[in-house]
Amino acid sequence: QISLLIGFISVNNSSWTDYSAYSFFQIVTMCDLVMILFFYIMHIFRVYRKLTCVSWPLAEFLHYLIGTILLLIGSIVAAAKSYNITGLVAGATFGFLATILCVISMWSSYKVSCITQSTSKYH
Repeated sequence: QISLLIGFISVNNSSWTDYSAYSFFQIVTMCDLVMILFFYIMHIFRVYRKLTCVSWPLAEFLHYLIGTILLLIGSIVAAAKSYNITGLVAGATFGFLATILCVISMWSSYKVSCITQSTSKYH
Protein backbone atom coordinates (compact mmCIF):
# COMPACT_ATOMS: atom_id res chain seq x y z
CA GLN A 1 0.00 0.00 0.00
CA ILE A 2 2.89 2.34 0.74
CA SER A 3 4.51 1.64 -2.62
CA LEU A 4 1.21 2.44 -4.34
CA LEU A 5 0.97 5.70 -2.43
CA ILE A 6 4.57 6.65 -3.28
CA GLY A 7 3.98 5.81 -6.96
CA PHE A 8 0.82 7.93 -7.00
CA ILE A 9 2.55 10.89 -5.32
CA SER A 10 5.55 10.65 -7.67
CA VAL A 11 3.36 10.74 -10.75
CA ASN A 12 1.03 13.38 -9.34
CA ASN A 13 3.87 15.80 -8.55
CA SER A 14 5.64 15.40 -11.90
CA SER A 15 5.08 17.33 -15.07
CA TRP A 16 3.76 14.98 -17.74
CA THR A 17 2.67 15.38 -21.28
CA ASP A 18 0.65 12.24 -22.01
CA TYR A 19 -2.48 12.85 -19.98
CA SER A 20 -4.23 9.54 -20.71
CA ALA A 21 -1.32 7.31 -19.67
CA TYR A 22 -0.78 8.91 -16.29
CA SER A 23 -4.41 9.55 -15.47
CA PHE A 24 -4.99 5.80 -15.98
CA PHE A 25 -2.04 5.05 -13.67
CA GLN A 26 -3.41 7.44 -11.04
CA ILE A 27 -6.92 5.99 -11.24
CA VAL A 28 -5.64 2.42 -10.93
CA THR A 29 -3.43 3.25 -7.94
CA MET A 30 -6.23 5.12 -6.18
CA CYS A 31 -8.72 2.32 -6.81
CA ASP A 32 -6.25 -0.23 -5.46
CA LEU A 33 -5.58 1.92 -2.40
CA VAL A 34 -9.30 2.32 -1.70
CA MET A 35 -10.01 -1.39 -2.14
CA ILE A 36 -7.08 -2.41 0.07
CA LEU A 37 -8.31 0.01 2.71
CA PHE A 38 -11.83 -1.44 2.34
CA PHE A 39 -10.60 -5.00 2.95
CA TYR A 40 -8.50 -3.87 5.93
CA ILE A 41 -11.55 -2.23 7.48
CA MET A 42 -13.59 -5.36 6.81
CA HIS A 43 -10.99 -7.44 8.64
CA ILE A 44 -10.50 -4.99 11.51
CA PHE A 45 -14.19 -4.69 12.32
CA ARG A 46 -14.89 -8.36 11.44
CA VAL A 47 -17.75 -7.44 9.14
CA TYR A 48 -17.11 -10.60 7.14
CA ARG A 49 -18.59 -12.62 10.01
CA LYS A 50 -21.91 -10.80 9.70
CA LEU A 51 -22.08 -10.89 5.90
CA THR A 52 -21.89 -14.61 5.31
CA CYS A 53 -23.55 -14.48 1.91
CA VAL A 54 -20.30 -13.15 0.40
CA SER A 55 -17.34 -15.44 -0.17
CA TRP A 56 -14.70 -13.13 1.28
CA PRO A 57 -11.65 -15.20 0.33
CA LEU A 58 -12.89 -15.27 -3.26
CA ALA A 59 -13.69 -11.54 -3.20
CA GLU A 60 -10.23 -10.72 -1.87
CA PHE A 61 -8.58 -13.01 -4.41
CA LEU A 62 -10.49 -11.43 -7.29
CA HIS A 63 -9.67 -7.95 -6.01
CA TYR A 64 -5.96 -8.71 -5.94
CA LEU A 65 -6.08 -10.44 -9.33
CA ILE A 66 -7.91 -7.64 -11.15
CA GLY A 67 -5.98 -4.91 -9.32
CA THR A 68 -2.65 -6.55 -10.09
CA ILE A 69 -3.41 -6.93 -13.78
CA LEU A 70 -4.57 -3.30 -14.07
CA LEU A 71 -1.59 -2.08 -12.06
CA LEU A 72 0.80 -4.02 -14.29
CA ILE A 73 -0.79 -2.53 -17.41
CA GLY A 74 -0.69 0.96 -15.88
CA SER A 75 2.95 0.58 -14.88
CA ILE A 76 3.98 -0.66 -18.33
CA VAL A 77 2.20 2.26 -20.01
CA ALA A 78 3.67 4.71 -17.48
CA ALA A 79 7.18 3.34 -18.00
CA ALA A 80 6.83 3.49 -21.79
CA LYS A 81 5.64 7.10 -21.73
CA SER A 82 7.98 8.41 -18.98
CA TYR A 83 10.48 10.07 -21.36
CA ASN A 84 13.20 9.87 -18.65
CA ILE A 85 11.43 12.33 -16.33
CA THR A 86 12.56 11.22 -12.87
CA GLY A 87 9.20 11.52 -11.12
CA LEU A 88 7.48 9.48 -13.81
CA VAL A 89 10.20 6.84 -13.81
CA ALA A 90 9.93 6.65 -10.00
CA GLY A 91 6.14 6.31 -10.24
CA ALA A 92 6.44 3.48 -12.77
CA THR A 93 9.11 1.78 -10.65
CA PHE A 94 6.96 1.90 -7.55
CA GLY A 95 4.05 0.68 -9.68
CA PHE A 96 6.08 -2.39 -10.67
CA LEU A 97 7.11 -2.88 -7.03
CA ALA A 98 3.46 -2.66 -5.97
CA THR A 99 2.57 -5.20 -8.67
CA ILE A 100 5.09 -7.67 -7.28
CA LEU A 101 3.85 -7.07 -3.74
CA CYS A 102 0.24 -7.56 -4.88
CA VAL A 103 1.18 -10.91 -6.43
CA ILE A 104 2.84 -11.95 -3.17
CA SER A 105 -0.18 -10.79 -1.20
CA MET A 106 -2.52 -12.60 -3.57
CA TRP A 107 -0.53 -15.81 -3.20
CA SER A 108 -0.37 -15.56 0.58
CA SER A 109 -4.08 -14.74 0.77
CA TYR A 110 -4.91 -17.74 -1.40
CA LYS A 111 -2.53 -19.96 0.52
CA VAL A 112 -3.88 -18.98 3.94
CA SER A 113 -7.60 -18.88 3.17
CA CYS A 114 -8.17 -21.56 0.54
CA ILE A 115 -5.51 -24.18 1.27
CA THR A 116 -5.99 -23.97 5.03
CA GLN A 117 -9.76 -24.33 4.71
CA SER A 118 -9.51 -27.28 2.34
CA THR A 119 -7.10 -29.19 4.59
CA SER A 120 -9.05 -28.43 7.76
CA LYS A 121 -12.20 -30.07 6.33
CA TYR A 122 -10.55 -33.48 6.28
CA HIS A 123 -9.15 -33.43 9.82
